[in-house]
Amino acid sequence: MHAATLSSPDASRTNGRRSPSGPVLFARYAYSPNRLGLCGPDDAESLFGEATSGGDDRELRRLAQGFEGAYPYLELIARANGIPDPLDVRVVDAYWLGSPLLDGVTPGLLADSLRTRFRPRVRPGTWRWLEGAAPIGGKPVHAFHVLDVFPKVGLMRGEQADKVVEVMDSCRVRWGRVLERIGDQLLVNVVPLRLIDGALALAPAEVRRVTAWRSGAGFIGELTVGDVVSVHWDWACDVLDDGALRRLIGWTSRQLEVANQSL
Repeated sequence: MHAATLSSPDASRTNGRRSPSGPVLFARYAYSPNRLGLCGPDDAESLFGEATSGGDDRELRRLAQGFEGAYPYLELIARANGIPDPLDVRVVDAYWLGSPLLDGVTPGLLADSLRTRFRPRVRPGTWRWLEGAAPIGGKPVHAFHVLDVFPKVGLMRGEQADKVVEVMDSCRVRWGRVLERIGDQLLVNVVPLRLIDGALALAPAEVRRVTAWRSGAGFIGELTVGDVVSVHWDWACDVLDDGALRRLIGWTSRQLEVANQSL
C-alpha cells in the first residue's frame, strides 16, 4: 500500500477530538519507551504528567530535546520543509506516522544526517548500507529508524533473529482496532511484524492487551469499540482517523521495502 496524502493535522483530525500541541503529541508516543528506560531523559513521570494534564509545553520541549534518537529527525524534517519549530505538530505527526513532509527531505539531507549520527558507530559494510538507504526510499520517519537503523547500529548485535523482530515490532508504531475495554487496558486487534521466508512482513492481526490509562489518566480520552488506536510498545498513544491510519500503514510498508533490501 502506498502512503496516502493528507493535509496537515488540525483541530478536527480525529472524530471531532481536539488535536494536541506538537510537544504533547511527541510525548504521547515517546512516553512508553521512556518509562522502560530505552530512550530519552530519566523523567518519565514528568513526560506523562505534562502530556495528560494540559501542562507546560516548555517542560515537554525540554524533555523532548533529550531524546537523542528522535529529536534529530524532527530537526531534519523541520529544516527541510522550512518550518522553524522541530516540535511543530505537523513535524511530530510526520515523524511518528509519516506524511508528505517527509518527501521534502532529500536523500542527500538524510544521508548527511545519518553520516553525522551513526557512521562512527558502525562497521564500514553497515555504513555503506545505511548511506545507500536514503536513495532507495529511506525517509526520517520512525518506521525507518526502527526497521532500517536500529538493527544495524549495534544496539541488538548478537541477538537471535526472532528476538530482534520481536523488539522491532514493539518499538515501531503499530495500529489496531479496539475490541474491548478492560479497566485501564484495551483489547486491540494489532497487526504484527513477522519474519516470513526471510523477509520482514506485516502478518494477520492478533489480539493484544495494551494499556491506555493509568488511574484514569491517559492520552486518548474516551473511545468506542471499533476505533483504531496507534500503539507504541505496550501503550495506546492516539486514536487514528482513516487518513492517519492510511499514512501509518503506507509509510510502514514503504520502509519495510527498504529494510528488506538489506536482509
